[in-house]
Amino acid sequence: MEFRKVFDSIPEQFDKWRPRYCEEVFSDVIQYSKLDKDKSVLEIGPGTGQATEPILKTGCSYLAIELGEHLAQYTKNKFSSYNNFHIVNDDFETYDFGQQKFDLVYSAATIQWIPEEVGFPKVYNILKSGGTFAMMMTQTDLKTPNEDLYAKIQEVYNKYFYPENNYTCNLAYSNVEKYGLVDFECRNYHKTREYNADEFVLYTGTHCDHITLKEPYRTNFFDGIRTAILEAGNKIKLKDTIVLYLAKKP
Repeated sequence: MEFRKVFDSIPEQFDKWRPRYCEEVFSDVIQYSKLDKDKSVLEIGPGTGQATEPILKTGCSYLAIELGEHLAQYTKNKFSSYNNFHIVNDDFETYDFGQQKFDLVYSAATIQWIPEEVGFPKVYNILKSGGTFAMMMTQTDLKTPNEDLYAKIQEVYNKYFYPENNYTCNLAYSNVEKYGLVDFECRNYHKTREYNADEFVLYTGTHCDHITLKEPYRTNFFDGIRTAILEAGNKIKLKDTIVLYLAKKP
């Protein structure tokens, strides 16, 4: 399976355990882009819709493009009650949008899978003049709230974490300005999560390079993570920084 399609193999688990974004990030995107029922929106790679419903609720004309066949069908079913929801199962990199233009194009932890020399010019071309490009993702700090437990977890990684594919995406978000977008800015929001051992294992199992773990490492890895958390009181806290990047087309 193509590595960027690996999430397509676990739509139900992905939907249940991937972290949600905070209300403030959506409020800022909606206010910044002046989003309402008369505006058109494209979401790149919605997955199972962790960043979809607040945008739909504005009444905008919403289109998603999702590479994964199972994710696209899952998300279509999830938002079937919204008349303004539409989704295309295709590859953003190669899909022909024709004459379609959007007031807002946004990505929640997906644009980094697309090379900037492909993704950024395409976003520019499909945005209306004055349109907004928004990119959001969650950066998680596991170490600071769990110093001793973090060390134990790292031991498990060192011993058993040998995925078939490594996550190497590294996008310089500010480079949007090289492709004609302006007024680039970054906003941060903070929240915390807490899991027990079983919950954390299920959440961790939605990471792309963790999904590709094979035996004999897979069972030992997840059992090791579970044991470490159980021995630490069956609780692990995560500190999230939700990062939002905004830019406009002149």
